[in-house]
Amino acid sequence: MSSPPHADQAPETTPPLDDIDEPVRVPLKIEDWLTVLVMGALALITFANVIARYFTNQSFAWTEEFSVFLMIVLALVGSSAAVARDRHIRIEYFSESGSMARRKKLSRLGAVLVALLFTLIGVLSIRLVWDDYRFGETSPGIGVPQWWYSIWLPIISLGIALRAVGLFIRRGRKS
Repeated sequence: MSSPPHADQAPETTPPLDDIDEPVRVPLKIEDWLTVLVMGALALITFANVIARYFTNQSFAWTEEFSVFLMIVLALVGSSAAVARDRHIRIEYFSESGSMARRKKLSRLGAVLVALLFTLIGVLSIRLVWDDYRFGETSPGIGVPQWWYSIWLPIISLGIALRAVGLFIRRGRKS
C-alpha cells in the first residue's frame, strides 16, 4: 500500500514516455510469439540433448550449433520488441528528466540512431549472406549451408530499423 504524497512534495505531472500506451500498425504479437517459439525450441532441444546424453552418454551433434543460432535470433527479436515498445537501453537520468518536449526529442533522437545502426547492420550483413551463399560456406558442426543461419541477420535487423522508424513517427505525432 502506498502512502499519500506529503503536502510539501509536488506530484509528478508527466508520466514516463514508455508508460503511455501507443497503438502500432504492425502488431507486437509478432515479436511476442517469435520469442515464445524460439524459447520453446531452445528448451526442447536442450531437454532432448540432456535425455540423450543421460541414456546414451552421447550428445546430439547439432544441438549446440542450432542453440547458438536460436539465441542470436532471440536477442534480435527481443531487440525489435524493445525498440517498438521504447524500452531500449538508455540513461534514465537524462531521458526521464526535463519537460515532455525534451523527453520526446531525446526519444526521437534515440529512435533515429537505432534505425541508422540497424539499417547499417542489415545492409552490411547482406554482403555476408551473399558471400556465404556464393562461396558455399558450410556450418562447422553439421555442415549445412551457412547462409541458412546468416540470412536472418539482415531480415531481423531491417525489421528493427523499421520498428525504430515507427517509434520516431509515433513520437512525432504526440502533442
